[in-house]
Amino acid sequence: MLLSATPPPGPRPARELRLREEAARHRGLTPPRTHPLASITWLGPAASNPALAYRTTGDPAHLAESRRWIEAAVRLPHWGRAHLPDHDLDAGWLLHHLALAYRWIGDELPDGVRALLRYKLLLQGRRMYEFAVASEGRWWSSSYWQNHNWICYAGLATAGYVLGKQEWTERAKDNLGTVLDLMPPDGSHAEGVVYWRYGVPFLAIHLDLLQEAEGIDWWGRGGFLSSTFRYRLHQTAPGFAFNVDHGDCHDRRSGHSAGLYYRLAAQYGIAEAQWLGDLASGELLWQEASESGVRPGILPEAYLEYLWYDPSVRAARPTETHAFFPDLGLLAARTSWDDDATLVSFKASPGGGHTAWEASARHRAELGWETLNQGHHHPDSGSFVLVSQGAFLAVDEGYSNRKRAAHHNLLLVDGQGYADEDRYHVYEGIPHERRARQRDVLADADSGWAHATAEIAAMYDPGLGVRRLDRTLVFTPSGRLVLLDLAEAEAARAWTFLLQTDRPVEPGPGESALIRSGTATALLQRFAPAGASVGCEVTEVEANPTSSTPELRLTRTLHTLRVTSPRSAGEHFLSALTPGGAEGGERVACAEGYGVAFPGAGETVLLSPAGRRIRTAGVDADAAAVLLGPGDGAPYVVRCTRLERDGRVLLDVTEPYTGKVG
Repeated sequence: MLLSATPPPGPRPARELRLREEAARHRGLTPPRTHPLASITWLGPAASNPALAYRTTGDPAHLAESRRWIEAAVRLPHWGRAHLPDHDLDAGWLLHHLALAYRWIGDELPDGVRALLRYKLLLQGRRMYEFAVASEGRWWSSSYWQNHNWICYAGLATAGYVLGKQEWTERAKDNLGTVLDLMPPDGSHAEGVVYWRYGVPFLAIHLDLLQEAEGIDWWGRGGFLSSTFRYRLHQTAPGFAFNVDHGDCHDRRSGHSAGLYYRLAAQYGIAEAQWLGDLASGELLWQEASESGVRPGILPEAYLEYLWYDPSVRAARPTETHAFFPDLGLLAARTSWDDDATLVSFKASPGGGHTAWEASARHRAELGWETLNQGHHHPDSGSFVLVSQGAFLAVDEGYSNRKRAAHHNLLLVDGQGYADEDRYHVYEGIPHERRARQRDVLADADSGWAHATAEIAAMYDPGLGVRRLDRTLVFTPSGRLVLLDLAEAEAARAWTFLLQTDRPVEPGPGESALIRSGTATALLQRFAPAGASVGCEVTEVEANPTSSTPELRLTRTLHTLRVTSPRSAGEHFLSALTPGGAEGGERVACAEGYGVAFPGAGETVLLSPAGRRIRTAGVDADAAAVLLGPGDGAPYVVRCTRLERDGRVLLDVTEPYTGKVG
């Protein structure tokens, strides 16, 4: 598709219009004569989109426009200025786009321009190749789970195929095979949605080039590409315009890649990807383009939308409401796909996810290589994001350079977050055994229940003697949340529960607080511990999201609710979040275990994640959780061996069972 500029057959009038508009978008700009201080990645698509538009329309104005930007790019002595000139993202982007332009319209360029472009591609490709060889085992050359690796090697591969440089394409192909074998088969991505949309399109680009140039079909290799749209979909906020911002996210808007959606839809027959591609390239396009903090952004992807759109693929609005991605320990659940629905996203895993954590440890031990670049990963295992009524209510920090657990919806121990945090690479060099995980997961879309327990004790300084720090999150069918935090240490500690919001919370009745964001609300109820001190403070988070533009700064203001228990060796926090002004919950009297009931919704949550023993007036169970819906509906259980309700035995098994009873 890419090398031959040949899309799948069928009409594509909207994509043709997008391509023509993008090809003309820079006509009023004067190309730079010297390298600007900021990134020049945008110069590549400024040349390639009009080149493709000329191929498809024959309009000489598009040819002239492509030539303008080609000449501007090739006269710059280096591609990239502030960070790794010639050896990083700027060079990768330009190699890809200008090589395609050379392939598509090279024969139409004046001899001198064509020769200069070919020379520049050879020069920059050689620089990139030599850097990749020399830096193997360090930085992007072997950072298999990192967008820099995917972009730089895709750029090198594009130039290699166009110029016939097999040495380049073979090295890039070897790297691509390793990446595909090492990426998590559940499709999740630890760098977060923004770097997913920035980097993953280049994996698809490389696969497209490989298939067309060499006849090698690796689209099924490893499983990541076939599953990754599902990950992206479940990190979409209600209304589809915004994204959940786990990991480094410049903002909540920079999440869509219509071109990638179309390619995944065409390759794997994903109707929801086709539908979301149409939405992102249509109704959401200009808001995404204007409000996104990531450049070049979505507009320059017009060439991908044109070439990757397959009109024969059926489009269908998403329906699946619950999903769990085990590699990243990511649980996502929502009440529906309506704009005002409630969504929670809850994660816990080692840095980079389980696959990357284990594989990079092998690389370190066997090769002496550092292959897991963790700059975009956060100390956020056990944290969650809550969206409801079209607004973010429990929020994430987004992007930061000095990453801290205190920027997330987490817990502090004696005021301390994760060990070795407060730096950019928070997982770099830490012991292999320091890793978090999710257990006891239930994600049942039919009933609406979701449950998981995050084990995060290992993430804190061993000197604190934390033996247990488990957070259990339950999402009810009506969209209410129950949080149970169990804490144990070798000595008395002060335990602090944190909740991050966009606006200061307001005091509510009793031990409660009201969260507001525009017209959206949620009631936070605190049932335990007793005697806690409560305070609110402003937390400023600052970041430079791109080394290619050193002067750029992003600042986000969080409002942090802090609930600190009296010092003790063992403590628990029991909380409930009820969105939308609905009736809140009440604590259930339990002889063993912990419980919250929501009479207005007819829902009851009973928990015992550690002891797995629950005893109330009507329930006697050996289980981590018993979840009761309205009326006489069948209960749901987590790791249950025996359940008795109102004197009637409903379950009695030897192996722990999770799911619906009856």
